[in-house]
Amino acid sequence: MPSLFVRFFILISIALVTPLTATYAASLDGLAVDVENESEPVLCAEKDNVAVAFSNKNVRSFRIEAAHPVYLSSSMRANIEPDWTACDMSKDPVYASPGKPKKITLVGERNLWLVGYTYPSFWRPSTATVRVGDKVWKDIHLLQVWVVKKGRADEVLVLYPQDGYWRPRPMTPPSMHITAYGSSFLVGPIEHDERPYVQLKEAAFDPEKRQFTLSFAKGGSATVKIASVDINKLALDVSFDQPISGGPFAMLRSMYVTEFNNDTARIAVREQGAKGWREENIMKFDHARATDIWIGRLSPSQHNTTSPDVVFNSFSDGPEPKRPKTEMPKEVSGAPIK
Repeated sequence: MPSLFVRFFILISIALVTPLTATYAASLDGLAVDVENESEPVLCAEKDNVAVAFSNKNVRSFRIEAAHPVYLSSSMRANIEPDWTACDMSKDPVYASPGKPKKITLVGERNLWLVGYTYPSFWRPSTATVRVGDKVWKDIHLLQVWVVKKGRADEVLVLYPQDGYWRPRPMTPPSMHITAYGSSFLVGPIEHDERPYVQLKEAAFDPEKRQFTLSFAKGGSATVKIASVDINKLALDVSFDQPISGGPFAMLRSMYVTEFNNDTARIAVREQGAKGWREENIMKFDHARATDIWIGRLSPSQHNTTSPDVVFNSFSDGPEPKRPKTEMPKEVSGAPIK
């Protein structure tokens, strides 16, 4: 066994070469939700076959965190190239865009940008509108949120208004050029047409609050707020105007072909009343009733090597998520605890 000095030296060396701190702590006393795995095996790495649904008719708010994987380092290969092996997209639905393809800056502030894209076509019809203040757009397929810190701009959040899909990503460490997106998520009343989606009526963005307000076609609304973002994690607080019953209120979507070709490979759940976490391969997991869910990777994949892990927790029956354990109590900083 190494001497105490050698072990200390190893720990110090690891700390010096590892600039990031993973954020996977549990929430304090969140509600438990039903976690159902609806994933199916595939050969195509560009098809989202991983689907993990979250249900609880009492949940009104919760938190989603995207954090860099534990193995991330500045010297690793950051592969973001697609893999179209065994992929046949010929039967996917296609709807022509109502307008010409374009890129437009909807918000252009010093430290925050919102950029919109219109594609030639999309798999869903363009029925959702996008609003910023009194300006409305009817043909936006993709929204990108960029934040600027210390002179560097990073794209940290994506929303597809026409099908309700989101992609989260922390800011890129200064020692790296870029990190990949990976898993997606849905929030709201989930429907199915070839694949899961959420039909939005409108997505409104408030730059001052860094918050989206979603109006659902089936009724009801939600807010998705950027609670914090840095080179360690992106934290989003989600709040519904009323709980969603009769089906899932959120879903994680991702891709898994093999342990070496995936966007996510593992799941860990903190089950209600359990003395420890339960960990499994994402395709072998079935269901759980849990207060905290981590979905990610423990080793690099050849596909989207640097894509983030995603955590769902802090489930609450009130308008704001329960305070995650990693956050300082608000009473310490002079404000009441959420």
